[in-house]
Amino acid sequence: MSQKKKVTLSDIAKKLNISTVTVSKALSDKDGVGDELRLQIKNLAAEMGYHFKKDKLNNLPGQTTGNIGILIPKRFFSPESSYYWYLFNYISSEFLTHNYYTIMELLSDEDEKNLSLPHLLQDNKVDGLIILGQTSDTYLENIDNHYKNFILLDFYSSKHNYDSVSNDDYFCSYQITNFVLSKGHTEVSFVGNFGATTSISDRFMGFNRAMLEHGLEALLSEVINDRDDKGTLIDFLLPKKSMPTAFVCNNDETAARLIEKLEQQGYRIPEDIAVSGFDNYLPNAKPTVELTTVFINPEDTAKTAAELLLKKISNQTYIKGRHLISGTIIIRDSV
Repeated sequence: MSQKKKVTLSDIAKKLNISTVTVSKALSDKDGVGDELRLQIKNLAAEMGYHFKKDKLNNLPGQTTGNIGILIPKRFFSPESSYYWYLFNYISSEFLTHNYYTIMELLSDEDEKNLSLPHLLQDNKVDGLIILGQTSDTYLENIDNHYKNFILLDFYSSKHNYDSVSNDDYFCSYQITNFVLSKGHTEVSFVGNFGATTSISDRFMGFNRAMLEHGLEALLSEVINDRDDKGTLIDFLLPKKSMPTAFVCNNDETAARLIEKLEQQGYRIPEDIAVSGFDNYLPNAKPTVELTTVFINPEDTAKTAAELLLKKISNQTYIKGRHLISGTIIIRDSV
């Protein structure tokens, strides 16, 4: 006898010509589904023999809305090219496996300056909050004074020990700088504003360690800024005197922009100048050479962030403080 096929959310959704998200909300008794449709979905699920498996992190103390808020500073976000849009999609998918839904809100510079709480907190729309992207310590302190169920993602506070998930920027930058130096380069510059974000600061410090271990200087005064102190991208000011033989960039977008500028000035990559990136993420910009970079799996980041926040809001035991996600070097043609 053949085994009966397991009924899925998708099977129920197809029968009613609705989305699987709507089906999941109805079966989990969450907002966003009308009473009549909810009853229809539950009745059909019962008729089809669907067995709803509850998540061990779900339906525990602290859950009231079934929603998780994602707060992103507006200056870092663009649906066309933003690394945070890319990461947000992984986070949303991961929370969906725990029967939670994500609500995104963009934080304007003005609201951050005025210490305005996110609307999704003011309106009690979420059970927990992820702040994705560098915000000021003053703003974080205000959040912490009003709301405790939050974590930081892709940055941390140098002033407070808030729960956070971030890349192992220091060590990964150290590794890729060592790789560049192993190719014989001795005149190497870092590209990225040291003070703009904690991730760029840590990447410079990893770069600095590798340089020092090779007996080379890594002067902060020689760092090439790719953005202002708020994180907004700016045009490069390349060295006017002697050009380095290699650049270690704080991310791939900056590396791609730098390659374009160098080629406009007649340099060949990597024959004349080597360039490395970080993130393995280039949605739009396509440099003429394949970029050597660092890859940190966004699925690992999303899973760690979800587990941390869900344990926190459900009052389970968890490891407090900073959580680091490691990565690997991808060697291509630009070095």
